[in-house]
Amino acid sequence: MFGLSDITKFLFSFFLILPVVTLIHLGGHLFFVTLFGGTEKKIKIGCGDKIFSFCNIEVRKYYFWNGHCEFKGLKYDNKFTNSLIYLGGALFNLISMLLIYSLVYQGILEKSVLWYQFIYFSFYIMFFSLFPMYFSDGSPSDGKAAELTLKNQLNDKVTDDVVGKKEDEDDRCC
Repeated sequence: MFGLSDITKFLFSFFLILPVVTLIHLGGHLFFVTLFGGTEKKIKIGCGDKIFSFCNIEVRKYYFWNGHCEFKGLKYDNKFTNSLIYLGGALFNLISMLLIYSLVYQGILEKSVLWYQFIYFSFYIMFFSLFPMYFSDGSPSDGKAAELTLKNQLNDKVTDDVVGKKEDEDDRCC
């Protein structure tokens, strides 16, 4: 049965765990962007007006709702490197899930709803980022972008959460 204590757990998960999982996902994209020589890297958590930023992470008013990363240029720019950038978010979600599961299994971390929700949201984000589809705004999922890249059918480096800009483009606004 769903009770009052469950609402508290849900709110905690939604407003704290989901943004952390999103940050890990976007960090996976930027890890590969950095590895392949991308410049002007930035992570934007949420949408709406900017609340604050630190380092290259910008937190927006609705921090719990989506997010994206931006970069300009790549030193190594080919089908393989671009596919790894698109798949990097899901890869980081998978690694974080396996790490948490392993630590709980070994008894290093205690079994709790926190870790269950972390793995749940990580799987959720990983699944829908890899599912090869187009979103309602016309942007491809990460999985679809990787597929199109490998087939030489993707012209822009843009998905729902990855924005590769040309050197002369202005900032994208959420």
